[in-house]
Parts: sequence; C-alpha cells; structure tokens
Amino acid sequence: MTWEPRQLPDVTPESERYWRAASNGKLEIKRCLDCGNVFHYPRSQCPDCFGDTEWIEADGTGTVYSYSASDQVQGWPEDKLPHIMAYVELDEGPRVLTVIADTDADDVGVGTEVEVAFEDTEEEDIGIPVFVKSSDS
Repeated sequence: MTWEPRQLPDVTPESERYWRAASNGKLEIKRCLDCGNVFHYPRSQCPDCFGDTEWIEADGTGTVYSYSASDQVQGWPEDKLPHIMAYVELDEGPRVLTVIADTDADDVGVGTEVEVAFEDTEEEDIGIPVFVKSSDS
C-alpha cells in the first residue's frame, strides 16, 4: 500500500485558529474568562461553566499520561513506525490526544516528558501538533 499525504483535520470556525497557529509553530489552547478552566479541544464556550473563552499560547510541554504503540498500521509508512498514540497532559492542565513522533517506543512511558513539534500538511495554513521526547529528559 502506498503512503498518502497525511489526512487533513476537519477545520471548523471554532478550530480554525488552532490549526493555523500550528502551521506557524504555535500550540494554542482555550481558557475560560469566567472560571479560568484551561481546556482542549477548542470551542467557543467553557465545557465546565459555559463561560466565554480566550485563546492562549501553551508552552508546548507536558508528560505522557497514557499511550499505545503499534509496529503495524495499515497504510502508515514503515519509516514512521512505531506509531505511538498518546494522551499528553500539558503543563497548563488539559490532556491532548496526539502522536509521539520520531521516538522509539522503548523510550516512552507514563510520565515521560515531551514537547510539541509540528508537522506540515499539503495545506499551507494547517499544521499538525505532535509531540517528541523532551530534550531535557
């Protein structure tokens, strides 16, 4: 099976800024103006109190909360294996479902420190945030 370009996300009015920021090397998440809750996936109202929200730039660092690694993924290029899916708990608090890229599966575990990296797509204004093992760990 041949490798196709990375599938593009569904861009909505609420998530457009998130994907555009990623194409510019920034990880932006939302914070509630009323209760202070910081959350991900972007939406216009706070999922806790339904208050108004604002965009903030995350530091892009966190730790692996949970993960799963696979050595075989149909259609995934061999040089990109293992495919490591993970929940990363950002230092700001929310957990993000993501991919751990350019990292050996033996080097990933619960609590592994990671930092954001960005993958380009065929669309200039859409980038994909992924995480890699932190250079500090």
